[in-house]
Amino acid sequence: MPVDDAGNSGAAAQPAAAGVIDATGRGTSVSGYSCMNPALIMLAVIALVAALYFARAFFVPLLIGILASYSLRPMVDRLQALHVPRSIAAALVIGALAGGTGWIAYSLSDEAAAMLEKLPDAARKLRHTLSPARSAVPTALQNMQEAADELQGVAADAARKPGARAAPAPAPDTALWLRDYTRAQSALLISVVAQTPIVILLAYFLLASGDHFRRKLLQFVGSSLSRKKDALRILGEIDDQVQRYLFVTLVSNALIAVSTWLAFWAMGVDEPGIWGVAAGVLHFIPYLGSVLVAIAAGVAGFLQFGTLPYALAVAGVTLLVATLIGLVLTTWLQSRFARVNAAVLFIALLFFGWLWGVAGLLLCAPLVAISKVICDRVESLQPAGELLGR
Repeated sequence: MPVDDAGNSGAAAQPAAAGVIDATGRGTSVSGYSCMNPALIMLAVIALVAALYFARAFFVPLLIGILASYSLRPMVDRLQALHVPRSIAAALVIGALAGGTGWIAYSLSDEAAAMLEKLPDAARKLRHTLSPARSAVPTALQNMQEAADELQGVAADAARKPGARAAPAPAPDTALWLRDYTRAQSALLISVVAQTPIVILLAYFLLASGDHFRRKLLQFVGSSLSRKKDALRILGEIDDQVQRYLFVTLVSNALIAVSTWLAFWAMGVDEPGIWGVAAGVLHFIPYLGSVLVAIAAGVAGFLQFGTLPYALAVAGVTLLVATLIGLVLTTWLQSRFARVNAAVLFIALLFFGWLWGVAGLLLCAPLVAISKVICDRVESLQPAGELLGR
């Protein structure tokens, strides 16, 4: 029997070279496993993305309920420390939030109705304002569009058979994609709003359960006491970081909403409450939220007052409020919270915007921040945490 360099017989060396012997005595190819593993991971990622996309009407309210429970947990813990039963404390916090939101919506219903009534007139006024400049001096975009129409006509003439009559070219509907996208996102937001009672009940049950799920998770780490202690410490750090991040984000957005409302009220802008709510909600979207509010507010200020300086002042106020409040609270928050890479956050913003539309834009930043915290605390996921960090 042949013997290798290490002194082993050829019969014993051949299985080791061919692969790994499993429990049944059959060899598994190491190279085959290494080739199959990335393929399985890729298929699992594709399946997960497809499930998140097609079941977005389920996952969006679910994530909103979970994030709401994390945001409100510090207040429930504070009431429980005052010897209030946790179920009652959760009901009080959820009831106060639902009542406050309902009161704000009822108070702003007249302003919202007035703004909706003014939208057609505002659109016509904006089109009338821009039409003289457009008809007097054609812009580069209009010249390119005219050239594209001429080239399309040339291609149609070349493709047409001799003697055939030219068919009239259909008028292009350039706003068709915007209308379809608006309808789709409106339908998704309406479905989420319709599931508000489910979101409220989910947040209540999560708040009332307390550490129930944390104790259940400890059963999966094994029977070792040291491993359970480490897992309990990691879960506690993750909970504290996520709660602090979501709570501070909620408070900062509320301050931005109130400050924008007061500033617009002092400047005499119509429907200041609606603008305040829009500024607070859209501030959940990193980078783009404040810019969108500033552009829309500037256009509204120009249509209302008719002067460019006043329009720039209205837009500048929204950016100033968002920058000051965001800068102060974000600086304090980043000193206590994991920092996320700006490029990674922007890429995630594009991904979740494609995946869930407007709802994905609002949920993107909290999901990325929570993922960063979890990756930093779990040893096997720390390379992913380094990728997400600065």
